[in-house]
Amino acid sequence: VQLQAFGGGLVQAGGSLRLYCAASGRSFSTYGMGWFRQAPGKEREFVGAINRNGDSIYYSDSVKGRVTISRDNAKNTVYLQMNSLKPDDTAVYYCAAALYDFRSTVNDYRYWGQGTELTVSS
Repeated sequence: VQLQAFGGGLVQAGGSLRLYCAASGRSFSTYGMGWFRQAPGKEREFVGAINRNGDSIYYSDSVKGRVTISRDNAKNTVYLQMNSLKPDDTAVYYCAAALYDFRSTVNDYRYWGQGTELTVSS
């Protein structure tokens, strides 16, 4: 599966943004999907993951309560809705596909999108 994330941009603190990840290829619904982010000079960080059916989501503590992940298997798309944005949310955001659900480490994901950059200004 090939992934492409988009929707990033410049947002003021307190604002909201929705990121998208479009998948091409077959069998999108057979992959657990995850979102990661990488701030400048830092390691890639897990944001959250959604299972193959889209009915269960797991979030990291750093974003819990401010982020909603969803997916539409008919459209081969996974979403990351981010609210109450903070400057610390500034990063390149990546979507990724795993063979199993609810994986939170980089090595568990087989396919990666190219990333979309989000900058949150204070």
